[in-house]
Amino acid sequence: MRVGMVGLGKMGGNMAARLRDKGHDVVGYDTDPDSRDVDSLSALVGRLDAPRVVWLMVPAGDPTSKAVQELGGLLEPGDLIVEGGNSHYAHDRQRADELQRSGISYIDAGVSGGVWGRDNGYGVMVGGAAEDIARVEPVLTALTPDSGGGYVHAGAVGAGHFVKMVHNGIEYGMMQAFAEGYELMASSGIVDDVVGTFDSWREGTVVRSWLLDLLVRALNEDPELASLRGYADDSGEGRWTVQAAVDHAVPAPAITAALYARFSSRQEDSPAMRVIAALRNQFGGHAVAPSDDSAEAADTPRE
Repeated sequence: MRVGMVGLGKMGGNMAARLRDKGHDVVGYDTDPDSRDVDSLSALVGRLDAPRVVWLMVPAGDPTSKAVQELGGLLEPGDLIVEGGNSHYAHDRQRADELQRSGISYIDAGVSGGVWGRDNGYGVMVGGAAEDIARVEPVLTALTPDSGGGYVHAGAVGAGHFVKMVHNGIEYGMMQAFAEGYELMASSGIVDDVVGTFDSWREGTVVRSWLLDLLVRALNEDPELASLRGYADDSGEGRWTVQAAVDHAVPAPAITAALYARFSSRQEDSPAMRVIAALRNQFGGHAVAPSDDSAEAADTPRE
């Protein structure tokens, strides 16, 4: 197939490269002039034969909305947009309805695989009409692992990004569990080989996974992770997962706690924990650690 790829960053650039490796013709556009084949969306559309397929891999939010809007004015009836970023599923439905008025089809595709996807293949979760997805099946087959699998038609428009959102929420919980296990073993004074323990879990255990493989890789490079700061951002999809759980009255305590743990990582000195420390001191006489601003701790009663 000939396909247009808009957004050639870490994900989009590697996806375009994998498609080319598999024999597809990719016309790429990016704001970076050094990585693009054409210098505008108009030029990209002009390089594609009708009916066209354009795959978007740009940041969620305004960048995606602007790209979809501009493409909506450039494409023709029968053309197809695949939104492969991390859009909110409700936005997919709105965009699909708007484009349909012009005869343009829309698919939402959640893509997982990170920077390793070019070599290993990607997991792709799509939402849309069956006839639209059939049109891009050669691309989906090329993107997913050579061994087969890694692809699901999850439902109508919005379903692809909904299941990718849930996927990322599960990922938050799994990562948090590994992180807490690491800290517990490292702090115990009992475990002499934390790295070796994680490595041993990669075979035969019920927690073996690609995330575990990546953790062992990181620990082999830096066993105490001393070169890293204990800060973790969130992509937004963890928040959407928690909100969807609230909307559907589905309990999701592990995912919610993992999201809040990321918020905690951004606080060098938590105001909430200051309140906890103050209350413990008031009712139990527990020692209060000095703040960074104080020269020394105040005297506190004995327990």
